Amino acid sequence: MKIVLVAAVALVDPDGRVLLARRPPGKPLAGLWEFPGGKVEAGETPEAALIRELHEELGIETWQSCLAPLSFASHAYDDFHLLMPLFVCRRWQGIARPREGQDLSWVRPARLADYPMPPADLPLIPVLRDLL
Repeated sequence: MKIVLVAAVALVDPDGRVLLARRPPGKPLAGLWEFPGGKVEAGETPEAALIRELHEELGIETWQSCLAPLSFASHAYDDFHLLMPLFVCRRWQGIARPREGQDLSWVRPARLADYPMPPADLPLIPVLRDLL
């Protein structure tokens, strides 16, 4: 089974809320909420992928020194296995705005489970609740 490496980040604002993005129509798992991020390209580190994806998807800039590894998800989908490191980021420049048709929501950690998410993201919720 093919392993797909995807990096994700919990952007945490000064009020302790976490940013979730809803996958837009036409994409796999459309309508589900997820932590921002994306596929790690060949020759790219997870941190570099997040810096690139945050700029592309949300129009914000951050730096490797602001990405703290927290946990990871490992989940078998029907046609691939997802390995997803989750980082926490509390410092970035700019205002997060949807640039790829997704909805955004700043969510209190206790409310994360209220948002329908892909199966791989679900085990990360208690980790974030405990941290925040």
